[in-house]
Amino acid sequence: MRYVRMPIEVESPEEYGYGNIRNNLSESSIVDQSIGSLGLTVPDLTLLYGEHRGSERLRGLIIEDEPGLRIEDVLITGGAAGALFIIATALLGADDGLVVVRPNYATNLETPRAIGCEIKFVDLVFEDGFALDFDRLAAAITPRTRLISVTCPHNPTGVMMSEAELRRLVDFAAEKKCLLLVDETYRDLALTTKLPIAASLGRHVISVCSLSKAYGVPGIRVGWIISQDPALQEVFLAAKEQISICGSVINEWVGEEILAQRATFLPPTLTEWRRRLARVATWIEGEELLEWVAPAGGVVCFPRMKADPPGGTEAFYQRLLQDHGTYVGPGHWFEMSDRYFRLGYAWPTADELEAGLVGISAALRG
Repeated sequence: MRYVRMPIEVESPEEYGYGNIRNNLSESSIVDQSIGSLGLTVPDLTLLYGEHRGSERLRGLIIEDEPGLRIEDVLITGGAAGALFIIATALLGADDGLVVVRPNYATNLETPRAIGCEIKFVDLVFEDGFALDFDRLAAAITPRTRLISVTCPHNPTGVMMSEAELRRLVDFAAEKKCLLLVDETYRDLALTTKLPIAASLGRHVISVCSLSKAYGVPGIRVGWIISQDPALQEVFLAAKEQISICGSVINEWVGEEILAQRATFLPPTLTEWRRRLARVATWIEGEELLEWVAPAGGVVCFPRMKADPPGGTEAFYQRLLQDHGTYVGPGHWFEMSDRYFRLGYAWPTADELEAGLVGISAALRG
């Protein structure tokens, strides 16, 4: 493994310093929650080694809307990042191949690079609405390909597949005798009908998700892998045990309590998300220097500058932060041109979002 720090982490708000940013529009989750905001009182928990697969209650709550899945199909991990690391290191070696969509969350790209496997990219194109092109996907498959990796809803664009497209992808992977990884971290934040858990559609499909984005608790580091293949789950469990043995008893308890109140937590969250998205859509419509593909899930979008701003993109980002106190995720975080930027609209306050949009418009003009 040859590790290299990812730009999205080197330049993250937590590394730069939250206190140095007035309007943080770079975050990819809803607003951070607290023990108090969630209405929780932590009980006197025994701080023992927990069940290696994760608590049964937590795993049961994760799959409660998918009756075809079993508790045994779920493995709790240290966030979605931990899940993606386990999957990549467990399934890919130097002789194996990966086909992965781009742009993408950096861990989906950098861990396979550190492993040294063959990587073929399927680039999602703005002019195609960032939709997955099955012809490009088919062309990327080689005899070494073991794993196909996608995200849905997509980060950073917010684009979603339809259920028919997801099922087509599942069938395609089966036909090519490949495993399919679906990073569905934003699944609970779908504007349209929520898709089924991808892993419920076939034994060769692996789902990854977490509580970080939709529930605003990245600090508890609770994610999971779902697979109906017992042999795969045994390998993933072995990897987890060698990394951390088990999860945190406290963190898993918090996760249980969050999912137990999902039915009351999500509706107001989605209402506010739609209101924020409508505001961003109105701004984009009136901003002649930008264009976008409207998102259908998640809490981020990926606007594109129609032309280089005065002084170029580097000068734009400097002006935006120094003169307007506003931070967004530049395109190079996702191996794209810096004329793109990821804009998160659910983490800042409404006033900060408004000020940030004004700042972006001003910085685009020099």
